[in-house]
Amino acid sequence: MNPLVGIIMGSDSDLSVMQDAATILRQFNIPFELTVVSAHRTPDRMMEYGRKAKERGLKVVIAGAGGAAHLPGMIASLTTLPVIGVPIKSSNSIDGWDSVLSILQMPNGIPVATVALNAAKNAGILAAEILSTHDEAISKTLSEYKKSLNDSVLEKAGKIRKEGWENRFD
Repeated sequence: MNPLVGIIMGSDSDLSVMQDAATILRQFNIPFELTVVSAHRTPDRMMEYGRKAKERGLKVVIAGAGGAAHLPGMIASLTTLPVIGVPIKSSNSIDGWDSVLSILQMPNGIPVATVALNAAKNAGILAAEILSTHDEAISKTLSEYKKSLNDSVLEKAGKIRKEGWENRFD
């Protein structure tokens, strides 16, 4: 199947974070592609990726970046597809705040949906939710996933009620 979601990152050092988006999309049986596209080191590659993403059949782009984190915003400026930015706490980061603010503070007209620092899994879930508006199979998979989250919390609450909180946190 052709990929519906593009997962891109500014460096292969971001893969340890961005693989969570790939894992959840795989769990939801959503085809994706994953590659490195640097806004600063490969600007021509970035321009081509952004301009041709929709033409190639992508429906959503997840873009992770650390530091100055220009990749999500630059991709959003080149396409009409929804772009989800994943701020990454990189080795040269200021506690990740530089990445968060770079992605979050986009100018009017160029929106980028932004998830929490290093929250690529949430980016994958958000991409699935976007796709689910036109795909009942994805919608059903998401409903089952969210029910499993609910069931997990209820199970943990029951365990604390049964065993007592004092025995759970020693």
